Amino acid sequence: MAEKKMNGFIIDLDGTVYAGDELIAGARESIEYLQQLQIPFVFLSNRGNYSREMCKAKLNRFGINVQIENIILSSTVTAKFLEQYYFNDPIWTLGDAGLEEELRAHGLLIAEHPELAEWLVITLHENVTYDDLNQAFRAVRAGARIIATNEDRTFPRQDGDCIDVAAMIGAITYSTGRDVDLVMGKPSSMMAEAALEQLGVEAEDCIVIGDSLPSDIHLAHKANMKSVLVLSGSTKRKQIVESEWQPTWVSDNMWSFLRTYQTTGAGKNDRSI
Repeated sequence: MAEKKMNGFIIDLDGTVYAGDELIAGARESIEYLQQLQIPFVFLSNRGNYSREMCKAKLNRFGINVQIENIILSSTVTAKFLEQYYFNDPIWTLGDAGLEEELRAHGLLIAEHPELAEWLVITLHENVTYDDLNQAFRAVRAGARIIATNEDRTFPRQDGDCIDVAAMIGAITYSTGRDVDLVMGKPSSMMAEAALEQLGVEAEDCIVIGDSLPSDIHLAHKANMKSVLVLSGSTKRKQIVESEWQPTWVSDNMWSFLRTYQTTGAGKNDRSI
């Protein structure tokens, strides 16, 4: 017996929609399909070194057109948290320019000097220099608390896996002897709540589609959502067997899943579609 169709989709970006500067096969068709059927979806990404405007522009270059409200990044959730609870606190950043752009878009204050910061926000920095690391070190040594947009170890790019935010975190925590105070990205409940609020549906009516077991599939488990592990990113089939976070389904890519699921409905025992 086929299950009921879901009312909303939470879709990862890196490894699910694109890998670096290359669009993953079927990704554009998948989004167009959901748009044609008027099925709500939201992009939910641990990307903290992008602003939503930057992400929207990248999707547009791939021929994917969405409203900015349907893009939620770990930088977005970080900015909203600081806006709500610490609006007047000056912030220092360790990350690419997109992080600061997203923080400023929420009206937050960037410190003039690292020693003046109440918070250090760490994200991926693909152009990091010694000076960048040293200024972040000085912010923490002067008393700044640490927020990490996520703690992923790797992310997929068109030329292979690359080190992610965990490397930036390690440099600062090891040199200062301070731990991270807050991690905002998937699989945190803050990311799930932000996605559900935008979709306007219940968790049990959502499917998470992503390529990461510890972030995407773990988030689905924590939030009581169904999930699809796509093999278009970092995860290989042999890793699924060993993981404590088992997806509801496994598929080669997002389009392969959607065209099967929406056509026939996927039964509970249909692991690979």
